[in-house]
Amino acid sequence: MKNLPLNHYFPDASQLVYGCMAIGGEWDYNPITKEQIQHAFTAIDAALEAGITVFDHADIYRMGKAEQAFGELLKARPNLRSDIILQSKCGIRFDDDLGPKRYDFSKDWIVKSVENTLSRLNTEYLDLLLLHRPDPLMEEEEVAAAFDALHESGKVKHFGVSNMSGVQMQHLNHYINQPLIANQVEMSLTNLGFVDEGIYVGNPDGKNVNFTAGTLEYAKQNGIQMQSWGPSSQGKYSGAPVTLTAQEEATKKLITSLAQKYDVSSDAIVLAWLMRHPSNIQPIVGSANPSRIKASAEATTISLSREDWYALYVSAKGVELP
Repeated sequence: MKNLPLNHYFPDASQLVYGCMAIGGEWDYNPITKEQIQHAFTAIDAALEAGITVFDHADIYRMGKAEQAFGELLKARPNLRSDIILQSKCGIRFDDDLGPKRYDFSKDWIVKSVENTLSRLNTEYLDLLLLHRPDPLMEEEEVAAAFDALHESGKVKHFGVSNMSGVQMQHLNHYINQPLIANQVEMSLTNLGFVDEGIYVGNPDGKNVNFTAGTLEYAKQNGIQMQSWGPSSQGKYSGAPVTLTAQEEATKKLITSLAQKYDVSSDAIVLAWLMRHPSNIQPIVGSANPSRIKASAEATTISLSREDWYALYVSAKGVELP
């Protein structure tokens, strides 16, 4: 496995990220409970034991309680902070007295969001801050001013984005002083646009591909770490209690067969398929189940053959290559 682009900034960055959206209780404003905090501790410890060093948050996860639960861990184990890479996202505002759900990349909102995140996490700095979803009302100079203020104060070491295209990254990079080093988008065996986009160039069968051309190429050329959210397809291929189509059943059967071939879990095969891509995609493991976290970590021990990679792609796609 090639080095992650993130290793340039964080030599100890793991090939997997632990996504903290599943910890912190319910999506409500009720106070976090001791049981929910203990649940979070168990999940985080499982990730640490699996060798994961990068932890992903967002200020909106569980209405801030995901960060709060993680912060309780850092309060109990302050020495852990220097051993991990902590990232969070901001820019999404839920509906309130001022208006509907909206995105906000104003300087004041970005800075305020980070300060609140740091307070909940019980830390003095973020290793990486991502802008969560593109704000069509973004004023580039405001973002640049926010990044400068956060960087100069030591509150954020590096910056990135989430759900942005290559052109959007290139545009924002033109205005900011700190280069973008990560982009988090949805990629998986059920979200194949990142592969389809290249394969179906000039092909009418690709008219409905939902992935912006050039995103992976721009990221690789500029040392930007691509991270995949939702990489496990909500567990549909590895035992989640969901109803599958005939095509999905066939893909699940293939994944089970490959898991036996490579002597790893089905979770690992699903993630290894992403990691085989030359963009060095960093999957975000979102389960709070310790056994699934451990099973997912097996993905770092294998590399799928070209033939097995294509077999999975064609099976998940449901049609042969053009």
